[in-house]
Amino acid sequence: MVGLDFTLIALALLGFALVSQRLSSTSITLPMVFTFFGFLIGERFLNLVEFNLEHGAIHTLAEVTLILVLFADATRIDLMQLRREQNLPVRMLLIGLPLTIALGTVVALPFFGHLGVWGAAVLATMLAPTDAALGQVVVSSKHLPVRIRQTLNVESGLNDGMVLPILLLLLSIAGATEARQDAAGLLRFTLLQITLGPAVGVAIGFFGGKLVETSTRAGWITHGFEQISAIGLALLAFGAAELVGGNGFIAAFFAGMTLGNTARPICTCLYEFAETEGELLTLFVFMIFGAIFVPDVVAGVTLPILLYVLLSLTVIRMIPVAISLLGIKLQLETVLFLGWFGPRGLATVLFGLLVLEESQLTGREEVMLVAMTTVLLSIFAHGLTAAPLARAYAQRVATMQDDPTLPELMPVEEMPLRSGMVRQ
Repeated sequence: MVGLDFTLIALALLGFALVSQRLSSTSITLPMVFTFFGFLIGERFLNLVEFNLEHGAIHTLAEVTLILVLFADATRIDLMQLRREQNLPVRMLLIGLPLTIALGTVVALPFFGHLGVWGAAVLATMLAPTDAALGQVVVSSKHLPVRIRQTLNVESGLNDGMVLPILLLLLSIAGATEARQDAAGLLRFTLLQITLGPAVGVAIGFFGGKLVETSTRAGWITHGFEQISAIGLALLAFGAAELVGGNGFIAAFFAGMTLGNTARPICTCLYEFAETEGELLTLFVFMIFGAIFVPDVVAGVTLPILLYVLLSLTVIRMIPVAISLLGIKLQLETVLFLGWFGPRGLATVLFGLLVLEESQLTGREEVMLVAMTTVLLSIFAHGLTAAPLARAYAQRVATMQDDPTLPELMPVEEMPLRSGMVRQ
């Protein structure tokens, strides 16, 4: 059956590649295609390929993908530019993100009271990070204001790394509360993880970046190995942090952020990685999601779960976003646009696998079911609405061009996107 496994997956990759440019002008996205394909070939539908959640390879793939996504996303963000002219994503991250977690926790309690406050908080935190790639046209269309596109791009690039320490802390508190373990010991362990992780990441990102820069200037390194060395820094940050008691994922995020802001010229190779190998890892994750988790969603979703998911994708995000943007005088259409396009995707799936593998949270299966239901609905809801809503908003923006003082039209520099698929 191994030959059949590889053949089917290879055919799917080749088939999508052959029509990728054509599909880029439609509402059909890569996550939609590979989620559906994974569901189709999985054990609980056609049973053509075996995907076992207990298989070590799946967890290794998820870990490597999360390391590289956190690292590559962080390298894209220019902190000086962010401080200078990107006040919209800063507000959404520093005000909107905590409010989203808090509101998500409060709203979850009436639906899933048996999870307790900490379990509800874990769920809300898993659902807080966004994945702009699920509605790629929204961050790539040249018809939309650069400032609005960049707001969603920067928010998506930073919120997964910002949410991770919060998630780890909540899992630690929830575990200590439920197991009646030494709360002080667990808290101390978690605090070490979320302090040593950044320290190791910053050190490796800075000194590793300088080493690669020196080698590049001396002409000792080829372009191909420049890319490999950057990936090596991400994996080194993860491994070194784990060795000293820090969290490797947080270290990878901080290593990427440090590298991107101290050795930016060598990061171009990482953007190329994100467009090729990174895209490949991502589609494998969505294929696994479709094969393993979508059948659970189809079989296990209930009305309370569905109601909470709908609230999570709408008011639980949109209200905090609106609050965070108060005083900037954006048009109502802009606030609604920014509020709606907070898709839940790759980070939520990977955080879910992390929760399953490394926590003893009571009710974690239900937490996973709610989170995966949210991702499934988001893949299709945001994917299908991205192009038409982007066109509608672009038409609305066209009527604003006569008033260059509008905050939406303020010029800002563009930062690289996670994906190279740009729709004109």
